[in-house]
Amino acid sequence: MTVTTRFAPSPTGRLHVGNIRTALHNWMLAKQAGGRFLLRIDDTDAARSREEFVEIIRYDLAWLRIEPDGEERQSARLEIYEAAFDALREAGRIYPAFESAQELELKRKVALGRGLPPIYDRAALSLSDEEIAEKKAGGEAPHWRFKLDHGERIEWDDGVRGKQAFDAAQLSDPVIRRADGSWLYMLPSAVDDLDMGITDVLRGEDHVSNTAVQIQMFTALIAARYSSQQMPRFAHEALLVGREGKLSKRLGSLGCDAFRERGIEPEAILALLARLGTSQPVEPIVDRSALIETFDLATFGRAPAKFDDAELDRLNAAIVHQLDYAEVAGRLPDGMDEAGWHAIRPNLTTVGEASDWWGLVTGPVDTPAFEDDDRAYLAEAKATLNTLEWSPEIWRDLTAALKERTGRKGKPLFLPLRRALTGRDHGPDMGELLPLIGQERAVRRLDRAAA
Repeated sequence: MTVTTRFAPSPTGRLHVGNIRTALHNWMLAKQAGGRFLLRIDDTDAARSREEFVEIIRYDLAWLRIEPDGEERQSARLEIYEAAFDALREAGRIYPAFESAQELELKRKVALGRGLPPIYDRAALSLSDEEIAEKKAGGEAPHWRFKLDHGERIEWDDGVRGKQAFDAAQLSDPVIRRADGSWLYMLPSAVDDLDMGITDVLRGEDHVSNTAVQIQMFTALIAARYSSQQMPRFAHEALLVGREGKLSKRLGSLGCDAFRERGIEPEAILALLARLGTSQPVEPIVDRSALIETFDLATFGRAPAKFDDAELDRLNAAIVHQLDYAEVAGRLPDGMDEAGWHAIRPNLTTVGEASDWWGLVTGPVDTPAFEDDDRAYLAEAKATLNTLEWSPEIWRDLTAALKERTGRKGKPLFLPLRRALTGRDHGPDMGELLPLIGQERAVRRLDRAAA
């Protein structure tokens, strides 16, 4: 079977860093196997879903260049869920329940007070047909639960966590449909995974108990409706935490818009998230094929994966230093050519900083105050510069001539020149920068510094 994975966000907000990591890993898993990666918009919650977030999700994935091979909308598949619901109900795997949220919360507290697991007591199963009809006639609308097989031990070989086992009797029969007829996550997700031929479900470890429930749901759906389909393989990766080692609300709001505002390159985000939480080193890898080739669920650890902004910034700087001019030309200031990019690139942490550094070439620059001996030295530099042939090696020629004429060397030779020509004590290689500044500007700056 063709390996097929999916990313299934709800359009109730922007993607955050945890969502991005899940999307990336599913995309990599599919691409490594030459398979398909699907985007499924889980928009059955009409009250909370917003079309603007659908567009934002698409835009962010496109910016990251995580490109789906297809897209589905759950809101367009309601008839399919209805048919699956009817099939499961006919098979005796779905039943109505009438407890209010307050009644369920009271039951939960009573169970906990008795030292029992806070699972649903299945009281609704004892209702007779007459009692159900009476409740409906009285205006009570039921919600619907999937009936787990309590006699079955649920087991699977998890791609990250290894052998997993659950006692079905220790799990609550999940609510799959609200009293207003709207769907909760569990059933539509299982139906879609079968209907779309999803072979691998890779998601966060917070879904482990959901998987235990859904395995029985998959089994029931295959028996009732999808006999030609196979249950997906499952893998649950550790969740992201902040640098301090705790779950961070900030990670839930840190998304592509925040990354773009900070000048973070998509390649830096992917290089970090591809290997975060694995035994493989996090490196500034620009070539996505290298990340895909080395992707391996066996390297994923069980410990929480720590997301560190400082590490992302370091990666971003290292990746910016690898970017070719053609990749960034459209984001550079007017007049900056390939030579200019090559000169300033080693000093950047983000591409957006290029404008600031390019100002060293185009000016104006702030001229610092110099001591008398340095002013005399800079006057000599100006005079010397006027005698030299301007060439790409002008910095080498100028400093060699000044060393011979003044006897200066090292920092006293180079630093006053840099400060006079750029207004700074550090920056791009002067051998690359001075030809860009040009003879006329260089002479003016040396003259002003020596005055």
